[in-house]
Amino acid sequence: MKFTCHLLNSVIKYKSMESAARVPLAERMRPKSFEDFVGQQHIVGKNSLLYRAIKFGTLGSCIFYGPPGTGKTTLGNIIAKTLKANYVKLNAVTSGVSDAKAIIERARQDKAMLGTDTFLILDECHRWNKAQSDCVLEAIEDGSIFFIGTTTENPYTSMTRAIVSRCRIFEFKPLTSTDIIASLKRALSDKENGLGDMPVACDDDALEYFAYACGGDLRNALNSLELAVMTSPVSKDKKIHITREIAEQSTDRKALSMDENMYYDFLSAFCKSLRGCDVEAALYYSQRLIKAGCDPMIIARRLVAHSSEDVGMADSNALLLATSAMYALEKMGVPEGLIPLTHAIIYVCEAEKSNSVVKALYAAEKDALEFTDNKVPNHLKNHPSTNADGHGQYKYPHDYGGYVKQQYMPDSLKDRVYYTPGQNGREKNLIRKKFRGEK
Repeated sequence: MKFTCHLLNSVIKYKSMESAARVPLAERMRPKSFEDFVGQQHIVGKNSLLYRAIKFGTLGSCIFYGPPGTGKTTLGNIIAKTLKANYVKLNAVTSGVSDAKAIIERARQDKAMLGTDTFLILDECHRWNKAQSDCVLEAIEDGSIFFIGTTTENPYTSMTRAIVSRCRIFEFKPLTSTDIIASLKRALSDKENGLGDMPVACDDDALEYFAYACGGDLRNALNSLELAVMTSPVSKDKKIHITREIAEQSTDRKALSMDENMYYDFLSAFCKSLRGCDVEAALYYSQRLIKAGCDPMIIARRLVAHSSEDVGMADSNALLLATSAMYALEKMGVPEGLIPLTHAIIYVCEAEKSNSVVKALYAAEKDALEFTDNKVPNHLKNHPSTNADGHGQYKYPHDYGGYVKQQYMPDSLKDRVYYTPGQNGREKNLIRKKFRGEK
């Protein structure tokens, strides 16, 4: 009887806390120190640039980008607290120039009167337009504020160059299953902020499923766990049992009816069937994966990659068809989107094959890493020097009928060849302009 009352009180306490605060478990469990922070060791590890910059107090403005739920905003908060600075959070969707100007003015006053730095943490920073971004440039440059932007988009393509050039860029990776399971266990045992006051018994395979289904997003995993706990009844042994079945019902992702090894084996077989021109095998493995619960977009993305890796210049239409199928699948969904996906799988399988594109990529990548001191030939520079370097002036190809032979590579690589046409499909008829005589 005493235990039942304690259980009831725990549930009532949690329910009343939830009703009063309406704070999701993921928010309550947000790490407040580097010790609690999960994952991203390439960013926060003891030998990382960020760690050293914080240790010596030389951290400037930063942009954190990567998938949702990987700790971008959390790390920004921890940094500001660690450096004993003021910090103000804005969301780029709901804030504007006036909000930023008010923060900058207050930051300048605090710095002048108290010597206190201010961090402006801007979530979804890619949503700011040029005018909004420009309003903080001067404050970043003169040190009035330190800017930490968080975004799920690549800042090099989604943000103004002026802001990006003044910030250090850090890319966040999806969290591993090990990291997510450790965080879920911490939430289950934490009595102050988590579910530790509730008699929850969560099976190991349920935790593994939460980690699988969230796709590296810790916020998603914690929210699914909370939903499972709050919607599951207390059993006869006075426990709230979370099984794998309950975990599956609490997420928006269908469970794979195969283990992890089988999943990667089937995905590998699909890719090799594309390369090997076996339509029937590629269609079978793709449907086997989809029916087992695999996201069809994974199939579509692999198809796009292989249309260049294995078909490439032998039939460039394969890439066009694969990307069109991926777009159609994204917009139409299942089952209609599976028709253009199947269309593209058949085309990629039946197309002539050439791996010249990927070979050219790897060769160019190798030289780009090895030859880092090369200089651009004078005639190709944005502002050529008045002192000619012996290569003459730039020849405008259109003045020569659309093509003229001239040196584009640095001197040390001028004879390098990365791309050699294959002998299949349309590629066998390709005559490289690079090797034509001077016009």
